[in-house]
Amino acid sequence: MYQQMHKYFSKHPFYNGIVHLVIGIGIGAMLTYPIFGTHPVKWGVGLIVVGLLGHLYPLMEKK
Repeated sequence: MYQQMHKYFSKHPFYNGIVHLVIGIGIGAMLTYPIFGTHPVKWGVGLIVVGLLGHLYPLMEKK
């Protein structure tokens, strides 16, 4: 499983960057609540979930 994700991310560096950027923004949203208003946990968890779903895409991709 890890090898398949690693191969996909190494062949698609832009996708790799976007997925990890979204997770980083999600973590940042939870740490810097004034930027995201009154719902930083909702925004942070939402972005982290989107990033984790982005990690599952390489596993579901057909060759």
